[in-house]
Amino acid sequence: MMKKLLFSAVNLDVGGIETALVTLLNTLAQNRNYDITLFLEKKQGLFLNDLDKKIKILEFTPNNCKNVPLRKLINLLKQTIFKLKYKNKFDFSCCYATYSNPSAFVARTASKNSVLWCHCDYLSYFYGDINKTKEFFEEKKYNEFNKIIFVSKQSKKSFLKIYPECKEKAICINNLIDYKKIISKSEESIDETNLFENKNIITFINIGRHEERQKRLSRIIEATKLLKQEEETKNKFRVIFVGDGPDTKEYEKLIKENNLNDKIILVGRKKNPYPYLKKSDCLILTSDYEGFPVVYVEGMILNKPIITTNVSGTDEIKEKGFAIITDKDIFEIYITMKNFILNKYKMKKEFNPEAYNNEILEKIEKLF
Repeated sequence: MMKKLLFSAVNLDVGGIETALVTLLNTLAQNRNYDITLFLEKKQGLFLNDLDKKIKILEFTPNNCKNVPLRKLINLLKQTIFKLKYKNKFDFSCCYATYSNPSAFVARTASKNSVLWCHCDYLSYFYGDINKTKEFFEEKKYNEFNKIIFVSKQSKKSFLKIYPECKEKAICINNLIDYKKIISKSEESIDETNLFENKNIITFINIGRHEERQKRLSRIIEATKLLKQEEETKNKFRVIFVGDGPDTKEYEKLIKENNLNDKIILVGRKKNPYPYLKKSDCLILTSDYEGFPVVYVEGMILNKPIITTNVSGTDEIKEKGFAIITDKDIFEIYITMKNFILNKYKMKKEFNPEAYNNEILEKIEKLF
């Protein structure tokens, strides 16, 4: 019997969560026993065309009218219509955009077998503020979900500190990865081939959204400034930023003020960042908090060592020998980068993406 699955999210623009969602949906679409519907707040984004054509895409768009009473009335009407049409009409439903209240409503309503998928360590996101973390989950009506999925052990652990009574609901499932597509796309040509002409220069790469509150790319910029001041390292490395975001202009300004334009190159947002990753020597992340970054696994697939601050998800990759963990401190990041420039670092063993995916898929299909 064909199972009806529903997923809800905000849009399909370029990002780690969106990449993971598209990979998951396309993998599930290969199974003829699944009838999949995706509800978006806005039917837009660069990844829309990457979805399997068998997946139905519908919209549930909240009203954002500035008149609060009118907005509440319109949204109540929209919710009522949705309930009349879709309440418990699916065998499984998933809110994939944890931060979205409308997405949470859609998933909670659509089936009795609903899950909330958490991509972040929200206790870290709110800097240890338990009240704010509780407010976040209570807005989503977390207790009405059948299961709550976390993409890392640390994220789950943080949640259970606050809600120990949810121990039976909380499950850890990493994100699926389309490793064949990543390997294939990493072979595509890029415009900036001159960046990689000098093989004697170590290239660090950061791929992600330019948002200082979370990603803290200023740490890489400050560490680069220190590396440039040293005779030992100043001519032996470069850093590439792939991505954009609300703080791109601030990063450009900081790079210019510190005379680092020759060391840090911003290439903008790329739908296909994999050729840049393949040509680089080391993936670097300096975030304050994460869930389990998709880019970790992308780096592992392309056999790239990872330098990362100690965030949620690092335990899993450190114990497998794929990463160097550093403190959230500019000097420590500088020292770690310096050691890599002078000594390099190779992954201790080869990553097996097929076994990784199979384990995840088995857990996901049990949810249905």
